[in-house]
Amino acid sequence: MLADVFDTRELPAEDRVEAWRELMTHALAPNEVLVDDPASFSASLRARDLGEVQVTALTYSALRSHRTPKLIRRSDPGHYVAALTLSGNQWIDQERRHASVTARELVLYCDSRPYDTQAEPLNGRSTAAAVLARFDPGTLPLPADHLNRLLATRLPGKDGVGGLLAAFLGQLATAPGTCGPADSTRLGSLLTDLITAWLAHSLDLRSRTAVETRQRVQFLEIRAFILRHLADTDLTPSSVAAAHHVSLRTLHRLFQDSGVTVASFIRGQRLLRARRDLADPRMAALPVHAIGRRWGFAGPSEFSRAFRSSYGMSPSEYRAAHLHAPR
Repeated sequence: MLADVFDTRELPAEDRVEAWRELMTHALAPNEVLVDDPASFSASLRARDLGEVQVTALTYSALRSHRTPKLIRRSDPGHYVAALTLSGNQWIDQERRHASVTARELVLYCDSRPYDTQAEPLNGRSTAAAVLARFDPGTLPLPADHLNRLLATRLPGKDGVGGLLAAFLGQLATAPGTCGPADSTRLGSLLTDLITAWLAHSLDLRSRTAVETRQRVQFLEIRAFILRHLADTDLTPSSVAAAHHVSLRTLHRLFQDSGVTVASFIRGQRLLRARRDLADPRMAALPVHAIGRRWGFAGPSEFSRAFRSSYGMSPSEYRAAHLHAPR
């Protein structure tokens, strides 16, 4: 998804730190970079412009960086950054606030104000990792002075809107392949919606976001809820609507644009996961009916009917064809 731009493995060890400084200047923002052990320094960067948002995935050895007033005068695009830590321990000081973040935690900072950062790998790894979403605050329906209240504040990325944003950034950072201009625009629009909802939620300003943004984010929240509860045989459109305090009519309207009904989405996702398990040699000892139950089908006959309707064969036939096929 993101294009490879830089990897220290392509350079002599003595040139890597300076090359990283230059790359930060041109790809992100000028920083003073301090490295304790230049001989073992390792780093990589992958980036992509998604319309109004630039996404950058980084890995780096232990380092410290400083964005000083002098460097801000030299280059100040006025961007804010939503940063997700993927691994390692990282901290930032800005606006007399300090945030120490670890994996799956988010933090907001601003390139127009001085900051100090530090990163340290953990658990025996040689590098820490993060993904950054850089955006112009003018593209969001939120006042900049409100955003400044969140600078260098640790924000959760494991549930709620923060969890959706963290999961999306993580997928952008790790997904293989490329996408075309139209896909980039759509991804950028979705990412902007998630950032807006995340910040509005953190500031309790959800009424300031557009109705369309709230609806798109609500759809993503409901979709994530369904995927987490596929194994629950009581998962139905009614239970999903009740869990999110919306009417069934509202729930169905949210799914209309995706071209699938709520019930068919639930059934389709269950079948996809059951099909994967049936073809997995590691699951060969698990009876077919147990796989159906594992993904929320109430009984063997329901599972068999749904599977045959979608794939033209019974679950047992599918398993036999894929487990015993020549490899």
